[in-house]
Parts: sequence; structure tokens; C-alpha cells
Amino acid sequence: MLMVALAATAGLAWPAVAEETEESGSGEERLEQVESQIGILAEEMSRFLISAAVPEEKDLVSVHGLGPAASKVYLRDAGLSIGGYGELRLRTYVSQENDGQGGARSPDNVFDALRAVLYVGYKFNDRMLVNSEFEFEHAGTGGGGSVSTEFLTLDYFITNSLGLRAGLVLMPMGLVNEMHEPTFFFGAERPEVERQIIPSTWRENGAGVFGDIGDRIHFRVYAVNGFKASGFSVAGLRGGRQKGSRAIANQWAVVARLDADPIDSLTLGGSVYVGPSGQHETVVRKVATVDTSFRVPDVLTTLYEVHARYRKCGLTLSGLFTQAFIDDAASLNSALGNAPMASVAKQMLGGYAEIAYDLLPLFSSETAMSFEPFFRYERLDTQHVMPQGALRNTKYTRDIYTVGASFKPIPRVVVKLDYRNIRPESDADDVADQVQVGVGYVF
Repeated sequence: MLMVALAATAGLAWPAVAEETEESGSGEERLEQVESQIGILAEEMSRFLISAAVPEEKDLVSVHGLGPAASKVYLRDAGLSIGGYGELRLRTYVSQENDGQGGARSPDNVFDALRAVLYVGYKFNDRMLVNSEFEFEHAGTGGGGSVSTEFLTLDYFITNSLGLRAGLVLMPMGLVNEMHEPTFFFGAERPEVERQIIPSTWRENGAGVFGDIGDRIHFRVYAVNGFKASGFSVAGLRGGRQKGSRAIANQWAVVARLDADPIDSLTLGGSVYVGPSGQHETVVRKVATVDTSFRVPDVLTTLYEVHARYRKCGLTLSGLFTQAFIDDAASLNSALGNAPMASVAKQMLGGYAEIAYDLLPLFSSETAMSFEPFFRYERLDTQHVMPQGALRNTKYTRDIYTVGASFKPIPRVVVKLDYRNIRPESDADDVADQVQVGVGYVF
């Protein structure tokens, strides 16, 4: 009975096979036929069980703004979904003169297992699912790495095009923060503008709505715990992330994003974040050798960005502009005890433009491989407008030029090579040029 049931599940007509073997052939031939059928049945059942437990999609596609591997659970009817990605990077330096130390020493070349990531999702039914990303950075905690939850959300679909989301959410800002898998951005390093001003990967605890209006408009709106302003610095907003770890939620913020696809090859969009960032926090620092407490002011932090991406016939054009405003930055610098040349700015801004072209279709229209040379220009200024009492530190006003190429032997594996030239306004030769080699995968 068990074999009949398994055969029925796999779509095999077991009883008909048994009757045929009884009517013709010798006993040895019948035995060989039975063994052959059992082997076929076992293979079919193995494929069926693996597919039912962890199905493998032929094409990875982005859903609700998430990276394609992170979107797999949305394409399931029900059950478990597993995906992931990983990156390794070798960074070397071209010269000793441009090392930020006046040529006194050569920077170390670094070969880093940047991250290994696992996506785990489970779809309970047509309305409810859980999705998550777990990241192991820099090969483990023993070498200064970390293990983090990058996002962990529970989604409930009111309709097919409108959902509720709660948990540790990826902030829906920029081109990289939600879609940060290595096969979907150019260069071995993410753009600096989307690391220092939009502090990717940026996630906070919160809840909100997401969905689509028709086929061409997509939105996400969340209420989240705000930044912690005590972490802001001369370099940008990155230190203000709370990342879901015992996040102080005395003050909340709102983040919203809208994207439109006016034509199949073009995406236009923008996002905005608004909220106070003091969190009613008190910092303690020494004043004349005495430990003194200072209340962090409730600085209103506003961050917006606009972006565009065009993809057609092997050509990719991307652009992004962002600006941050920190209200009463002078009081924040006073509370933190920042020196005039190490002060948090009142306004920060940055942007980049990028072009890439896939050359291989010129030689073979049927190839699944790609080879895409690219060029990216970035302008990053975290000292754009300074508050009273602070001085502009032009070391943090930089032009960054990156040229390189990405080669994909198959769509889910990428090898990257690039050259980066970083030119601070204070001294264009102060930072060593970099050559980077990266390898990434997604599944």
C-alpha cells in the first residue's frame, strides 16, 4: 500500500506496471522491471520531496522592493523558502604616497570574507508570511566580525496589492539598502553616498504598510524607532543606526518611499525620513577632569533622496541624490563635546551617477553570461553647511571615481574588478588609490 501511495503521489501508474509484469516475461525479467520501476519511483519521490520542502526558482525576481533572493518566499504557495548570498573582497593600494599619513607608511592590503547571508522565509497561507535575513560578517566574531539579523518581518496581506508589515524592517531608501545582493550592484564596494548619508545596510524596528497601485506604482510607509543622535559624526549618519538591538524608542520617525515605472525599462522614485533623534539620552563626558552629564537635544533629522534607473539592451544608467538636515546641530555638538573641526554638520549632501554596458550580447545573442564595464562618479559632502561655532572639515568633502567591470559566468555568480580614486577637497592626494577584486553569489 505504501508503494502504491508513493507511486500515485509521484504520478506513476504502479498497479498497471505490476499487472504487465505478471502477464509476460520470465521471473528474472519481471524482477529487473520491478527494480527499475522502484529506482525511477525513488528518484521521482526524492525530487518531489526536495521541491516541496525547499523549491528552487529558475528566475529570481524582486518583489516589494526586496532583493530577488529575499523575495523567494512571496512566490511560494505555502511553506519554507531558503535563499542567500555572499561576498569576498581583496582590497589593495596603488601607492604609498597617497595614504592619508603623508606617505609615512603603506596601507595594508586586506582580503576579507565580507559576509555570508541566509534568507529564511515561511509562508503560512495566502495572507501571512514571515521573512528574515541573517548575516555573518568578516568570517566570524573572533576576528572582529559579527552575526546580525538584517531584517525580520511578519507580513499580512489585506489584498493582493496591499500588505501590513511589522518587525525589523529595511529602511526603504536609495538604490542599495533594500536590494544589496552583490549581483545587483556594480563595484566591489557599495557607493559611499549610500554608506555614510544613507547608512546602508540600515534597518530599524517598526511597522507600516506596503503595496502596489496598479502595475507601475509601488510604495512603502513605516513608523520606526528614530536615529540615536549621539552616534552622528563628522563622517555622516552611520553611527546613529540602532539596528534593532535594544533600540531606544523614546522618539519615533516616519519613512516613506514611492517608485514608478513609467515604461518597462525605467524606474523613477524617491523617499523621505523625518523624526527627532535625541531619544531623551544623556551622555557623560569629562569637563575639567570631572564627569559631567549632558542631555542630547531632540534634534529633528530629515533625510530625503531621489533616484532613477534605466535598463535596456545591455545599457544601465543609474543616478541618486540625497540630502540630510539636522536641526539644532550646534546644541548637539555642544552636548557631545565635539571640537570645531570634528562637528556634526547642519546639512549633508551627496549623489552619484553610474553607467554600465553589457558587451557580450554584441558577440553572442544567446549567451547567459555578461561582462559589464562600468563607471561611477560620486560627490559626498558631510560638511556641507556647518552650525554656529563649527568649522568645515573639507577632508569629508570628497569626489570618488570608480571604474571597473563585472563578469557573470552565470546570472547568480559575479566576479568584480574595480579601481577607486578618492579625492578629498582638503588634499586630493591624501587617500591612496585602491584596486579591488570581489566575488559574489546569490541563490
